[in-house]
Amino acid sequence: MGETTVTKIDSRQSPRGPRGQKYLAAGKRMGMRLWEEQPTQGEPETTVRAYETVGYVISGRAELHIEGQMVLLEAGDSWAVPEGSSHHYRILEPFVAVEATSPPAHVHARDE
Repeated sequence: MGETTVTKIDSRQSPRGPRGQKYLAAGKRMGMRLWEEQPTQGEPETTVRAYETVGYVISGRAELHIEGQMVLLEAGDSWAVPEGSSHHYRILEPFVAVEATSPPAHVHARDE
């Protein structure tokens, strides 16, 4: 018999991470988080993460700067950031997006 555990998360009561992200449902191999961001002030921090990320823009606009390239993200767009890629986001207008990470970003402080 397969796994029978079902997880439901109410985003209104989700824990928040240090950068304001809301943690949503997470399994053993992937996790989701919700970003609700305001426009970026100053130069965003460039990061390299030990997990793969895919995302979907619900509303707003942002630039994804990754490995010397810039991708404009707008409502309805999706994107992928491979594990180990140098990247940062510049939020251009109020931005709402959902991301999935593999393995889950919040496990063992992978978000930091």
